[in-house]
Amino acid sequence: MKIAIIGAGAAGLAALRRVLEASTEALPIEAVVYEKTGKIGGTWVYVPETGKDEYGLPVHSSMYDSLRTNLPKEVMGYPGYPIPENSEKRSYLTRTEILAFLESFAEHFKLREHIHLYHNVELVEPVGGTSEWKVRVRDLKGDRSLDVRFDAVMVCSGHYFEPAIPVIKGADKFKGETLHSHDYRRPEHFAGKRVVVVGAGPSGMDLALEISRKATSVILSHHSTEEILTQFPANVSQKPDIVEMTVNAVKFADETEAEVDAIFYCTGYKYSFPFLSRAAGVRVDDNMVAPLWKQVISIANPTMALIGLPFYVCAFSMFDLQARFVLKFWTNKAQLPERSVMLADHEKEKKDRFEVRGWSKRQFHMMGPLQGEYYDDLARTAGVEGLPPVLIKIHNVSSKRFLDDLVHYRGDRFEIIDSDNFTSTVAQ
Repeated sequence: MKIAIIGAGAAGLAALRRVLEASTEALPIEAVVYEKTGKIGGTWVYVPETGKDEYGLPVHSSMYDSLRTNLPKEVMGYPGYPIPENSEKRSYLTRTEILAFLESFAEHFKLREHIHLYHNVELVEPVGGTSEWKVRVRDLKGDRSLDVRFDAVMVCSGHYFEPAIPVIKGADKFKGETLHSHDYRRPEHFAGKRVVVVGAGPSGMDLALEISRKATSVILSHHSTEEILTQFPANVSQKPDIVEMTVNAVKFADETEAEVDAIFYCTGYKYSFPFLSRAAGVRVDDNMVAPLWKQVISIANPTMALIGLPFYVCAFSMFDLQARFVLKFWTNKAQLPERSVMLADHEKEKKDRFEVRGWSKRQFHMMGPLQGEYYDDLARTAGVEGLPPVLIKIHNVSSKRFLDDLVHYRGDRFEIIDSDNFTSTVAQ
């Protein structure tokens, strides 16, 4: 069996580890990872450049220079390979520490020999009349394209690289600067400016705080029904959504307006798979990727899996669990349901999210309070080991601390006692 893995970030590395482990004498598996950049680590690789790279491709990473994780390291390791303790016993790590961990993971499991750097996947399509896939990949350094056949494909390309920018009346009239967080690197960029940060998700909250140290004033514009209670610096205020832009000002939903120098969009990202042919059978509809069974296996072509779509999760552990889930079926250790059953599961999931919970398509892959149920369902369905409940407990506590005390929460410390229990020390 020959499996293609697209992307050598945290999801691709998790998938590659499990693919190599699944290879046996009875069913030898060859794994090939295609990574379009020159390094492993995906979005954790910081590059100061924005726009296009040396090969004319869009810069993939959205990493900014000062980033520290917004989840503690105790929930960010892989099963059987946790992030080691540091000398200061810090739970919240820098981007360089996470990247070093991913590099150590790749070395420990001898993954590098299977990874082809500077190889950009241009097309993935099923080969008609067969069970194979054709993957067209561009060898960027060799400046040539290759068509390679595979039995299965794991898409591990991430979803933090294609900016989502809202449509706002008058945006074309605004003469100030507009920037999406994808292209943000350092706070000095906003020195002395009056800035509106659009969006109060994790990045919007973090970046409003960070740029407030350099900007003259920061307005955090969001559509949360309740005011965010965290204590921001004095030069940060909150406003509802922007309803209109003018040449040098913005108007808010509360009928107030403010003169500003820059609009900073922290409005998230679009799921994007430009290399997937229509025949692959997966569509993105208002950021809902479908139809997928259990949010991971393509129902139209079950030998394709998309690892890592759900968000507000214990990401690295979830990538690992999804890979083990998929491989149980691909190696015939478990039997996939009929297509009609998978479609019925997918429709049931849509009904729960849309009708019962009142969520939108854009929230389809959101887990948060549902993540424990999702992990348990994957483990139970495929007969694989699940994730320890302590991960979800720490995730929930740390997420609440983020909302309650944005300024200090990264000083909190966590320690896992066993699969159910942990201790924590709250920063003052």
